[in-house]
Amino acid sequence: MKFEIEAMHCGGCARGVTKAIQSIDPEAAVAVDLPNRQVTVGSDASPEAIMAKLDAAGFPPRQLD
Repeated sequence: MKFEIEAMHCGGCARGVTKAIQSIDPEAAVAVDLPNRQVTVGSDASPEAIMAKLDAAGFPPRQLD
C-alpha cells in the first residue's frame, strides 16, 4: 500500500512516519520517498489502522493505492 503524506518534510518526519507504522506492525517494510512525500508499506495491518496511526502521529495520509 502507498500513501502520500504532505506533512513529511525532512528525515525526522520520515523517521516519525516509520516509527508510527512499525508501532502497529514491527515487521512492516517501510520505504520512504521523501522528495515525493510518499511512503510504501508492506504490512499485514489494515490500511485504515495505518492511516489512523499516522493521523494521530501528526502525519495525515492520503492512500494512493
